Amino acid sequence: MAKKATFQDSVFQNEDAAREALEAELWPNGPVCAHCGNTDTDKIAKVQGKSSRPGLYYCNECKGQFTVTVGTVLERSKVPLTKWLMAAHMFNSGKNGVSAHEIHRTLGVTYKTAWFMMHRLREAMNEISPAPMGGKGKSVQADETYYGNSSKRSKGYRKGHRHKAVIVGLVEPKGRARVMQVAPEQGRRRLSKKVRDMLVTNVDRKSELHTD
Repeated sequence: MAKKATFQDSVFQNEDAAREALEAELWPNGPVCAHCGNTDTDKIAKVQGKSSRPGLYYCNECKGQFTVTVGTVLERSKVPLTKWLMAAHMFNSGKNGVSAHEIHRTLGVTYKTAWFMMHRLREAMNEISPAPMGGKGKSVQADETYYGNSSKRSKGYRKGHRHKAVIVGLVEPKGRARVMQVAPEQGRRRLSKKVRDMLVTNVDRKSELHTD
């Protein structure tokens, strides 16, 4: 009996192993048609033959063909799946994250490709329908900072900060975290209103809010 492919095997060197490991993660109960959602394995067949690309399936329900990457951020990418999995591994295992330059150097891809991969991976990690953070008996920590060129000086409610973008961070202790950007504003009142709207939208009203 063949050993089931896992992310601890040769998924970073072998394309077949990488694809099989991804299929095991996304399809634990068998192939799922990316077009119609069919899960009946009796109506899904693996396309065989030298001319067909590896990992191609045919759905007899909708007459469509698909692979495990269809409908994901990896779809239609010319980057080998082994490199995608290595980039995802580096992205998630690094304590302080990983830069596109590091992906570029380690995987041997161009910086443009590495930059593209990192954006796709970040997109894949976003919550589709994020629920409010916190809740009854829970707390949420909120803080903000300014991002931009500190060498510029301008008149405004905070000297040197008027032209900068405001970054707002929300953190659940031992839980979720969200970071949002607020465009530079002309006055503190407008900024305060936008930050308040973010809190109201993203934090449950029953939460205990901690902020300075």
